[in-house]
Amino acid sequence: MNPDLAAFIEAVAEEVVFGQVLIRRAGRGFELRHVADRQGGAETLQRLKVEELRAWAQLTERGGFRPLKSAPDLRRGWRATAADAPALGLCLNHLYPGAVADWFAAQSDCPPVTSYREVATRQTGMYRITTMLNDPAAGAVICACCHPDSCLKRRLWSVEGLRPDAPADKSMIPCLEPCVILLEFARKAARRQEKNGLAVTPSVG
Repeated sequence: MNPDLAAFIEAVAEEVVFGQVLIRRAGRGFELRHVADRQGGAETLQRLKVEELRAWAQLTERGGFRPLKSAPDLRRGWRATAADAPALGLCLNHLYPGAVADWFAAQSDCPPVTSYREVATRQTGMYRITTMLNDPAAGAVICACCHPDSCLKRRLWSVEGLRPDAPADKSMIPCLEPCVILLEFARKAARRQEKNGLAVTPSVG
């Protein structure tokens, strides 16, 4: 078993909520279900196989595509069982790709966190313009894009003048650096700023 999964299993105790997934120990294995279905009887929930979870996580209740797997719109009404720790790792990777590894990395004394400014500065293509947002503008973009209504990951990175997410505001899944969805949001904001004739100059920080 890899060390990140082993550490996560140790943290489960009897149960833990990971994103919108409630994980409970069940003998030597684990049961997973949507946290909103905590009180639902097993017979009322659709039984999903481990390999079916990836497809389940692709769509919203209304059948729309979920481009961001950490969005708070995971479908309800299901349950899955993992016979052992490796199976649990597969389940979680289908539902929240890479999240367990990120969680493990965030437990270190010096988590590998990359700030907005660092990520924006290294862009060379269409996202290069994201460097043009000053810190207050970038902070506004981050607050809008990374709002709990849009993403459950706890943002550990930031920009000058904006604090990282408080643990109570999000889930235990960490966000270690700005994602492409945030960069696209920032790119559009910079373009609007440019189109409206506002001063757009590189921000240094």
